[in-house]
Parts: sequence; structure tokens; C-alpha cells
Amino acid sequence: MNSLRIRIGVLGLAMLTGFSVPTAASAAEAAPSPTVEERRLDRAVPQEILRRSGFDTVAPRFARALEEARSYAQARRAVVREGTELWRRAVDRAQGRGPAGGDLSRDDDRPLYWARLGMTREVRTWEPRFGLTDGQRAALLDELERTSRGQTAIGYPMGKGLKRILVTGFDPFTLDRDIRISNPSGATALALDGTVIETADGPARIETAVFPVRWRDFTQGTVERTLRPYLPEVDLFTTVSQGRVGRFDVERTNGAWRGGFADNDGIGRTETVPVTDPASQPQWTTTTLPYRAIVAADTGRFPVYDNTGVTEIPAGGTEPVVRPDGPTPGSTAREGGGGDYLSNEIAYRATLLRDRLGLHDRLPGGHVHTPVLQFGAGNTTEVTDPEFVRNRLDIIAQVRTILRVAAEKS
Repeated sequence: MNSLRIRIGVLGLAMLTGFSVPTAASAAEAAPSPTVEERRLDRAVPQEILRRSGFDTVAPRFARALEEARSYAQARRAVVREGTELWRRAVDRAQGRGPAGGDLSRDDDRPLYWARLGMTREVRTWEPRFGLTDGQRAALLDELERTSRGQTAIGYPMGKGLKRILVTGFDPFTLDRDIRISNPSGATALALDGTVIETADGPARIETAVFPVRWRDFTQGTVERTLRPYLPEVDLFTTVSQGRVGRFDVERTNGAWRGGFADNDGIGRTETVPVTDPASQPQWTTTTLPYRAIVAADTGRFPVYDNTGVTEIPAGGTEPVVRPDGPTPGSTAREGGGGDYLSNEIAYRATLLRDRLGLHDRLPGGHVHTPVLQFGAGNTTEVTDPEFVRNRLDIIAQVRTILRVAAEKS
């Protein structure tokens, strides 16, 4: 019996919408196709990263689990199980538990990224005997994305005397510029998930999640869906991403504008950040992190700056103007302190959610940009080197210290 084929264009619109799963199979037939992001997987560098970490077994194992499924319900259970296992395995590897699986440094975030893409490609191109509707395939991809990013694994112990910190990171990006790229914010999320830091006020538990570098997912509310249940319960949150060379930035102001830079699927968006209830949407949101204390503290080898600059269209104006000291009243956002890409957007969305939940005056939260993770001098082809590893470990350690300072001063 011929399996149903799902149109990838329909999938792109349906993905992550959270709708109910239809029971009737789609009549439309077209060969499923991997995304731009997934097609990079077959290149030499991703395959080397997977092989040298032992994560090259993840997608084949997952494919076998899908083939054993005899119904949509069985397939969904396999997706949730294997997605959750991938996140757990990546966290364990980063934190020194279990086998290394190869000679690639344990702190590396890239095995998780490339293994996940191998899994999503399996779901996207899978043609089960029982047939799969557009909505069912989209729902499976949604479950896989959420479970393999730690978004469904956030949990804090019960009881008093323990502070709760929530941290987010990102996938690698700009992979067509250099496919070897690692994202120190994603590596930080793996290294810190479930760990406890000792502060002057007692212990603080850190929980983390990782987000995709795709405009579509943000439009469809992945940030709000993940963070909304936890912001009322935590004592501090920090979204983290890779920023400028040689420095950390605590971003003072976030802007409601997308600047059009291409995401990991090669798609750009130039528009106001789309949110629910746009009539009440502000052009700017602000950090409530204790930025003065963070900047003043000795947190590590990279300098930390209180970044106050933005780009705005002034009230009554038509052209963008750079403002080093923040936005002026009535202005329209064109860049927050963190720019106009997804790092600015996650900061904007998280802090807007904080404010809409009525938490502005009691919940410290904002965005921290890490230094760019650089390879050693002269390394233009190797997937790793000692300086690359040292830089990533130093960034992770410094984020941890920044969190401790923030927790103590909040």
C-alpha cells in the first residue's frame, strides 16, 4: 500500500501551532523533503562532529523506533521518549556523566544540534504504512523539538530556601558562513541544566532550555509557551545568546523589530515582532537584571558591559537614529541593545511576558550576550582546537558567575 506523502509547504505553516490532531488522512500527495537546515546534515563537518561524540547513532536508532510504530499513538510515544533521551544524554555528556562517546570535548553543544536535525529529518520524510496527516506529522515534529530542547524537562524541587533560576540558550547559527560553528549559549544551557550554585543567600537551582534560530518558531509562540508556566515561580531568568567578539553585554533595552537577517532555514523577516494583543504592544522593554552589580563584579576574563545603545525612529521622524543612551519617548524600535535578530527577539518576548504577567517589579530578568566563540589562530578547517575549547569553557564559567552575582544582588 502506498504511504501518504505530505506537502512540506503545508508543514511549514502547521508546525508548532498546537492544534488538535485530525484523524482523517490527507488526500494531497507530494514527496516529503528535508528543510534547508536539515540538508546541511550530510556535509562532512556535521558527520565528523556526530561521529567524534558518539551521537551518530541517534538518528538511526530513532528511525528504527519509528519503523516499529504501528499507529500514530505509538509513533508519538516513540518521539517523546527519544526526544527526551536526546536532551538527557546531551546534558549528561556536558556534565561529565556517562561515556564521552569520542574525543570531542564534552562541553560541545554541536552534537545535540546535529543529532536533533537527524531526528527531525526522519520524521519529516517518514512514510508509515498507516498513513500520516499533515497535522499528525506537524504534531510529532513539535513534540520532538520541545522534548529534545529541554523545554518539557524544566522542574524545580519543592520547598523553601532554594532560589530558582531559568536560563535559555540557542542553536548554532550562520552555518553557511562556517558550518563548524558552536553556540556558547547552547553549551552553557547544557553545562548548567539542573545544577546548583551556592550564593550568599543560599543555594540556587538552574534549569535551562534551548531555542531554535528560526523566525517561524518565534512567530508561533515557542518562547511564550515554554516560559509562561515558570516565570511566576522563578526568582531570576536570563536569556543568553552569542554577541560580540571579546566581551559580554547585559542588554538594557529590547526592541520590537525584526531586521531581516536570514535564519537557519535561510528565511528573513523584516517587520514588527508579532505578538498576541498587538494593540497593547510596546516598542521597548527593559531589563530588570541587576546590571550595575554584574558589570562591577569580577566574573571572569572577558569584560562585561552595560549596553544602553539602541536604534530608533524618533517620534515624528522617518529615519533611524542611533541612540547610545537608550530610546527617546514615543520612538519606534529598529534595534534593541542586542540588535534586531532573534537574540533581541527572545529578550523582548521574555521581558514582555514578564511585564504582561505583572512581574516587572519583582522578577529580575533580561538578556546577556556572550563573546563570540572563536577558533584558535590559523584554524580554518578543523572542527575543534585547544583555544576553541578553552574559550567555550571560560564563557560557560563566566555565565555561571554572572548568574551567581545576579542572584545575590536581586
